[in-house]
Amino acid sequence: MDTPQNTALMRALTELPGPLPARGVIHIAIRHTDRFTVVGNHLAQHPTLSTTAVGLAVRIQSLPQGTEIGIKALAARLPEGEKLVAAALRELEAHGYLQRARTRLPNGRIVTRTVFCNQPAALLRPRAVAPLPQRRPAAPQIPAPQTPEPEPPAPEAAAAPAPPDVQHDHEDEHAPQANTPFVPLVPPPTASKPPRPPLPQPRELTPELDRAATALLSDLRRHAPQFVLSENDVRQLAPAVAAWLERDAHPDTIRHTLTTDPPQLLRHPAKLLRHRLTVLLPPPLPGPDELAAPARPRVVVTPFQTCDGCERAFRAPTPGRCRDCRTEHGTAQAAA
Repeated sequence: MDTPQNTALMRALTELPGPLPARGVIHIAIRHTDRFTVVGNHLAQHPTLSTTAVGLAVRIQSLPQGTEIGIKALAARLPEGEKLVAAALRELEAHGYLQRARTRLPNGRIVTRTVFCNQPAALLRPRAVAPLPQRRPAAPQIPAPQTPEPEPPAPEAAAAPAPPDVQHDHEDEHAPQANTPFVPLVPPPTASKPPRPPLPQPRELTPELDRAATALLSDLRRHAPQFVLSENDVRQLAPAVAAWLERDAHPDTIRHTLTTDPPQLLRHPAKLLRHRLTVLLPPPLPGPDELAAPARPRVVVTPFQTCDGCERAFRAPTPGRCRDCRTEHGTAQAAA
């Protein structure tokens, strides 16, 4: 069974145009006419997706619309287990190929809707919009040659109906336009970006602060090997670290904040440190006066007094008569 296959393969190799490479893979591309799926190289040669995730993405693209692609449904048709399928689906979801969202149907039932996009990067680019059809300008009127006896215009010409394109535009005047311009939800990569906030600066960059900040930045690669900085990067970032030290931030705290949970592919460590030093800058420590509890307002309580006339208790700052006795006493004096 192997000999005819090898013979056919060698015959196909001899029919390839041009010289064959001495090393590496040699492709024999036979054009598909049915039952094929187009897969982009951005997926087939993805630098970070696992081989299982790439194969699962190709399998999902080949399935017809409406096929169940849940974890249990895929594991039932594939030799991989549920854990491996779930991990591959999470990879595809993290890179934008897959999206799962819970949706409520009109009957009230909640289902999980899965959407797969074969080229997620194309969603971020603005789509080309077909130009709106423009009216053709009317043909210029060519004056008729002067004749001794011009013929009168026919009556049908005056009552001729409007051109078809004019009637069509009038009928669709209030109809919704099909060629509405596409407005991307995500700005294109060429859109102007807002200016980056400046690096924090200390109130006074003393030699001690500059020396401690430079040592801290130069020592980062000992704790996190991916944070290897050049001398120029250290000189630019040292004032920002000095601002942290000036605000009484401990060097271990600064080191932990700058190097914890970095991206998997850290290509520019200096840019990441610049962002974290700017965004995560702690506020200055409050002083003892600011931490002191505010003084409670003093409440003045009016004491009780005993009325000299009726011996009834009433509130007043000084001893004397109550309001009723003062009123009666004033009335008696007025009558006298």
